[in-house]
Amino acid sequence: MIVKGRENRDQLEVFSIEEFVPTDHLLRKIDSAVDFSHIYDIVEDLYCADNGRPSIDPVVIFKMVLIQHLYGLPSLRRTVEEIKMNVAYRWFLGYLMNEQIPHFSTVSYNFRHRYTEKTIEEIFYWILSEIERAGYLSPETVFVDGTHIKANANIKKAVKKAVPQAAKRYEEELMAEINEDRENHGKKPFDGPKPPEEKEITASATDPESGMFHKGEHKKCFAYTAQTGCDKNGYVMEVTVNPGNIHDSTAFDGLYDKLTEHNPEIENIVMDAGYKTPWISKRVIDDGRIPVLPYKRPMGKKGNYAPYEYVYDEYYDCVICPENQVLSYVTTNREGHREFNSKSYICEKCPTKHLCTESQKNEKTVTKHIWFDYLETVEDIRYTPEYKTLYERRKETIERVFADAKEKYAMRYTQYRGLSQVTKWVRLKFAAMNLKKYALHKWISSHRYSASIGIYAFFVKLKFLTLNLA
Repeated sequence: MIVKGRENRDQLEVFSIEEFVPTDHLLRKIDSAVDFSHIYDIVEDLYCADNGRPSIDPVVIFKMVLIQHLYGLPSLRRTVEEIKMNVAYRWFLGYLMNEQIPHFSTVSYNFRHRYTEKTIEEIFYWILSEIERAGYLSPETVFVDGTHIKANANIKKAVKKAVPQAAKRYEEELMAEINEDRENHGKKPFDGPKPPEEKEITASATDPESGMFHKGEHKKCFAYTAQTGCDKNGYVMEVTVNPGNIHDSTAFDGLYDKLTEHNPEIENIVMDAGYKTPWISKRVIDDGRIPVLPYKRPMGKKGNYAPYEYVYDEYYDCVICPENQVLSYVTTNREGHREFNSKSYICEKCPTKHLCTESQKNEKTVTKHIWFDYLETVEDIRYTPEYKTLYERRKETIERVFADAKEKYAMRYTQYRGLSQVTKWVRLKFAAMNLKKYALHKWISSHRYSASIGIYAFFVKLKFLTLNLA
């Protein structure tokens, strides 16, 4: 039996860090995948060439944060502690075992105050451009969804306050079409949209820019929502961060703007039912792209006729009810819905009135949005086998991105406060995920190529050997 004592603890030893890091270590793959010197060009304007003390290498600062996100470390303080003791981390940064690692507060200060959202965006897009240049990015189809991130805010420190409702982005376009529709029906056009009404919200006293989130079995909490788009290979192409009380369909426009600005070649947008609105369908279709959306459960009362059973007749501009009775056009309201009313004397004697309306006036009102045709087009797309298969890939793409981000990269909860800081934090996390995936893809491809070359060389030698023997 061998007993290992403590006498070697104070011995000096000379070794090479290069030999201690395995050849297939993740950080080796990442280091060989991209040229990190490009970061100097991105941050050059943030440093002075001839004044002040010498700074810490910006590549080292970025790599330290990259290590934090790659290994899901909760804080920069913990990251620095891990780097001090980890040979592979020191090798990646270019620090020897006896060199002092930069203080965590220095790294934190740079990312909080010096490196702006624009700087982080440039780093994110630089990594994405490297992936695209290598041929691993497939921007033709984008999978879009949102996920909530718990904010660094105590639920007990909340205040009630009244805020004006945000104006809809498409309000002017919608109002113009509403007035046109009203004029076509001989109605007087509206003067304009209503002034914004106030609504009462629950705001955080700790982080006012977060929003109250409560859905299903989730507990109430303050949160942020990250609207994200990825390609079929799982590379995150764009992300925007909003307060947690903003609905996915409302936050979609900001993400869509950025996606189409940087990737005009996008052909298909795959989304879940939360994005199935007339405006989103109209905007994507009018841009010449295909919105791939699932079935959405009708919002009518349970046990009554479903809304789709009231069929709109475009030629006669009326609605036919399940009993084949006509509901005539009445008006187009400010929300963009055409209203169709039934005749009370007909509904009063209807045998299925209990499945249709509980109105004391014996009237049924059915509404159809003026952009209803776009939803009909989306339904036609949904039944196409090609796009049905495409929608099923959400679980392999965007849903897996969110699952990995929360389980492996510590994105369930953010320690940062404020929309700007959380946005930078989320972008860096997705940049790290993209870089890791790219490095692994590139390493696997290169080794497959090397293996194929080796096999080819073996058979060439074998052929020459058989010729010599002959």
